[in-house]
Amino acid sequence: MIPGEVIYADEDILCNQGRDHVVLSVENTSRYPVYVTAHYHFFEVNKRLRFDRRAAYGRRLDVPSGSGVRWEPGQSVEVRLIDIAGRRQVYGYQGFVNGHLSDTQAGEALAKARVQGFLDTGE
Repeated sequence: MIPGEVIYADEDILCNQGRDHVVLSVENTSRYPVYVTAHYHFFEVNKRLRFDRRAAYGRRLDVPSGSGVRWEPGQSVEVRLIDIAGRRQVYGYQGFVNGHLSDTQAGEALAKARVQGFLDTGE
């Protein structure tokens, strides 16, 4: 081994393999680029991103840690979302949840988002 040498595995490392997921089309309706990082509660992302927020409740981007997805103005991108794991608690962000991610709380969080002008394609 040479100091600083990188030795790669023979096979690819697969992230989140076999985890339940949804695929959503997300449109940036703002005049500015929007970037969302890997572990952000996707339901609470930028209010000018239009997508089915109810389907995104309790989920995050299925991308490696430290990365994210960028939308240019007017651009639509399909994203794959997976469930937030662990204790399934979310605090901060836009303040729509601030606690455990329960299905009973999803409707209340969606109502708060709509009152504050967050775009949504869901019913």
